[in-house]
Amino acid sequence: MVLTWLDYAVIGGYLAAITAFGSYFARFQKTTRDYFLTGQSVPWWAICFTIVATETSTLTFVGVPATAYASDMTFLQLVFGYIIGRVIISAIFLPAYFRGELMTSYELLQRRFGARVKNLSAVIFLITRALADGVRLFATALVISVVTHVPVTLAVVVLGVAMIVYTVRGGASAVIWTDVVQLFVYVAGAAVVFVSLLALIPGGWSEVVRVGSAAGKFRVLNPTTALAQPYTLWAGVIGGIALTLSTHGTDQFLVQRLLAARSQREAARGLVLSGFLVFAQFVLFLVIGVMLFTYYQHVPLPRSIARNDELLPTFIVTALSHGAAGFIVAAIVAAALSPSINAMAATTVNDFYVKYIRPDADEPTLMRVSRMWTVIWGVVQIGVAVAAQWMQRSVLDAGLAVLSYASGSVLGAFLLGTLVPSIGERAVFVGMIAGLVVMTFVWGWTTIAFTWYVFIGAMTTVGVAWLAGLKSSRSGAVARVASKVT
Repeated sequence: MVLTWLDYAVIGGYLAAITAFGSYFARFQKTTRDYFLTGQSVPWWAICFTIVATETSTLTFVGVPATAYASDMTFLQLVFGYIIGRVIISAIFLPAYFRGELMTSYELLQRRFGARVKNLSAVIFLITRALADGVRLFATALVISVVTHVPVTLAVVVLGVAMIVYTVRGGASAVIWTDVVQLFVYVAGAAVVFVSLLALIPGGWSEVVRVGSAAGKFRVLNPTTALAQPYTLWAGVIGGIALTLSTHGTDQFLVQRLLAARSQREAARGLVLSGFLVFAQFVLFLVIGVMLFTYYQHVPLPRSIARNDELLPTFIVTALSHGAAGFIVAAIVAAALSPSINAMAATTVNDFYVKYIRPDADEPTLMRVSRMWTVIWGVVQIGVAVAAQWMQRSVLDAGLAVLSYASGSVLGAFLLGTLVPSIGERAVFVGMIAGLVVMTFVWGWTTIAFTWYVFIGAMTTVGVAWLAGLKSSRSGAVARVASKVT
């Protein structure tokens, strides 16, 4: 089956509608605080929904079912750590964020340690987020290409331009409130896929259970201690906690959502509840993966499928009715259009432009520069997405690995800043560099799974910083004794 005008009308109509909806919020953007933090007016339930939508992407919609299809449901072990990590963030990081009038998470490091630690953390965020979200944009374009047969590059550009338009115009308000809408769209899309698969599989749910159980698809717990396996109980819980502390507790992309809440209490409520919604969502997508596996035991697997990431898009094209296929593609697009470019612009403007280029810039200038950097980062992500066509690994693993590579050093700095009041800037900076060096070795010369990356990077940063601080304290004590003797 090929898509018809009805499917294209659904997809095009959705893109046009969501772009117009996001652009609507342009009228409320009077200052950079409005543009980046919505004037701190977002209720807890919207915080919850935007976090879930932000955390979800085409990597989830396409990659998670592919994971269950190829193996089992052990991915859920990572989500156990996600929930615990959110509780820790609410207790440790949120009080520090809401004590000051912060525009970005990295300003906390500026106040605690100084410019070097803040600048390194902000640069790491900008680079890793550009790469990870470029991969996410590519994953969406891959789906569009499979179902419409348009070139991946063209799909990347169309999606990227739509993302840039409504984010530039509507700012953080556009991103957050379109997230709320898009959450329901892509969950509805997943539900349509679930129901359609159930109707097409001979024997229905009983057959899914029989085939899935026989193939070991419903296994959730993997107690092995092998560091090379990404989805084990220990990597899931420990690595999931560390990854969540990093992405939700230090990464400006998600911290920006928390800072937009009406209060610390509402931010914490929305954050913790989002963990349980994400768990339910992943269960749904993993079950869809098992259902795809069962379906293709009865139907020949199309020869056109070159990688597991193409399974769901191919099913949409070959098995769903017209209109429904267009709606599912629109849902996949919805999962992708939660852009980070506003958060990246916030970091660029507040952590670098205002600090080093124009400290005296007025609001009109700051708004113009903020929109300019939103466009620039959008173009960068489009470039990354185009280049990602030659990537060989799973898009889900690639996206998570990029985020995990350098994030541990930043998490280590935040942990030291909030929990160790005696540590100094020099020790933390040395610790961060050590964390990056160790992670470069782990990335390039070991088989350790990406789920351990943030934990290893953070612990290296904390350990080396503590030793450097201890050495500095001893050196200082010796110097004081020597001065008294002389």
